[in-house]
Amino acid sequence: MQPIEIDHVAIAVEDIEKAVSYYQNSLGAKLVHRERIESDGVEEALLIVAESYIQLLTPTSESSPVARFLAKRGEGLHHIGWRVPDCAAALEEVKEEGVEVIDQKPRPGSRGTTVAFIHPKSSFGCMIELVQEGPAAN
Repeated sequence: MQPIEIDHVAIAVEDIEKAVSYYQNSLGAKLVHRERIESDGVEEALLIVAESYIQLLTPTSESSPVARFLAKRGEGLHHIGWRVPDCAAALEEVKEEGVEVIDQKPRPGSRGTTVAFIHPKSSFGCMIELVQEGPAAN
């Protein structure tokens, strides 16, 4: 698998408005996208830093994986997004290497991307998200 670059660093937060304000006002990041992702039970805010993003995530339901993460670990690093040219090919390649994955096939992500997650057990405790710009080719 050949990642292009880091797409984003995702941070789980309790109060997304407070977090957005901090990253904008204290660190100079620019808010470029907000989205509620019902399928994942989260609201996200993307702040651009150079060619990558800081993705702030807050749960919209108690059953959300981010809600469980916050309850268990508190606020902080949730995952790192690796930009790849072809999410399906990258996912198949890591599966062939014996890497444990969360998603067996790519799925729609925020801002029109295609994504798949690698389990943190396979990545030294850090969940990895494979991110392809745009929808998967059919």
